[in-house]
Amino acid sequence: MINIIGGKYKRAKLKVPIQNVRPTSANKREAIFSILESYALKNSYNLYEDKCFIDLFAGSGSLGLEAISRGSAFSYFFEIDNEVLNTLTVNCKKICKENQFRIYQQDSTQAIDANFDYPISGIFIDPPYKLNPFNNLLKKLLDNNIIQKNTITIVETNNKTSFELVNGLSILNERVYGKTKILFLKKN
Repeated sequence: MINIIGGKYKRAKLKVPIQNVRPTSANKREAIFSILESYALKNSYNLYEDKCFIDLFAGSGSLGLEAISRGSAFSYFFEIDNEVLNTLTVNCKKICKENQFRIYQQDSTQAIDANFDYPISGIFIDPPYKLNPFNNLLKKLLDNNIIQKNTITIVETNNKTSFELVNGLSILNERVYGKTKILFLKKN
């Protein structure tokens, strides 16, 4: 089990699927949200109110649920694994009201087939380390206007994974935590 680390549901416990998932640690989640909130404050941007987050390769849903706990209006979760989906659903129902989340059983490396009812504050992309879907996925997100003017895209990957910046995005911040690299991207 892992805990929500901030906001309304701080310390709420989330189930973690037994296999096929590498949950983002509490320290990394705290760092991610500190960087997001600092950027929003510096730019006079309300990160949460009437905004949504997208959690691709959602796993336990810890990142999207952390956003809900901190005040986001809505989170969209994309996950393809059946066993993982069951755990994700349990976690969402524990933390969210029915009108605060939607789960799509969909391969996150493919075109995202969804309508988003709120402006998108953040997109979390945390695939299994053996995958490297970033270029194609980021291009699709840009081409479909899912990455918007104020959207920050957070990419978590192995620090040895090569990452080629997609045209149309710039790096706001980059952090390395042990074997993990986290990039914060913004639309140009």
